[in-house]
Amino acid sequence: MEQKTIKVSLLQMNSVLGDVEANCNKVENIINRELVNGTDVLVLPEVWTVGWSCSHFRASAQTIEDNKVIKFLRNIAIKFKTNIIGGSIIIQDGENYYNSCPVIDKYGNLIALYSKNHLYSYYGCDEDKYVKSGDFGLIVDLNGVKFGLSICYDIRFPELYRAYAKSGADVLVNCAAWGSKKPVAWEMMTKSRAIENQCYMLALTQCGYIENGEYDLGISRIIDYKGEEVKIIKEIEGIITSEISINQMYEFRTKSPTLNDIKDKYEVKTLCVK
Repeated sequence: MEQKTIKVSLLQMNSVLGDVEANCNKVENIINRELVNGTDVLVLPEVWTVGWSCSHFRASAQTIEDNKVIKFLRNIAIKFKTNIIGGSIIIQDGENYYNSCPVIDKYGNLIALYSKNHLYSYYGCDEDKYVKSGDFGLIVDLNGVKFGLSICYDIRFPELYRAYAKSGADVLVNCAAWGSKKPVAWEMMTKSRAIENQCYMLALTQCGYIENGEYDLGISRIIDYKGEEVKIIKEIEGIITSEISINQMYEFRTKSPTLNDIKDKYEVKTLCVK
């Protein structure tokens, strides 16, 4: 069997609130300093251009047709010959706004756009007041490897990831701006999505201070199909890189074919004892 491996890099950062230009400069500096040669796929975090402050979202928004951030990512992709899963940026489409993940191939082409399916609007956050939710999942094929895309709060909905696994995903991706008060949920859910779907998981979030006493967690991870950490970065800015083996994952699936045991439908009965 031909050996199929892919080198993935996650870029963790602390965004400057509301300053798209400053954040693009920061990303470029981190990449110039730390990106490993031969990286096949580079992943950025959620709303890295503006930071996790929903009130700033619309001011940072751009259309797809005239999007300076996408042009910036295209230049990065071409310069470093790497595919980019662009975390998320705020996209304006007419009167609607979306928290969307652009995917750029290594030739600088915009090949896909995934919009966050589940909007986080609790504990003082009001994402649903500023953006609309997407209505479908998305798998992209990069270098012959299939990546299932998701953004932050999507991680709490395992149905999306199961659909990805059943559709042939090799790698699950969650680009987040995850709050520092929920470290256990971040670790457990990202590892669980990997284990239950026998997929690699790229779990990337922002780090550092946001505003009003709130912080992003950091602690981004590359997780294998058994839920084990391949690489981890703590609460600092930087890049982690690992070469992952798709062959080994499929060998493991052959020895433990759990996915074959999924039923098309699960009937639930409720018994009432008086």
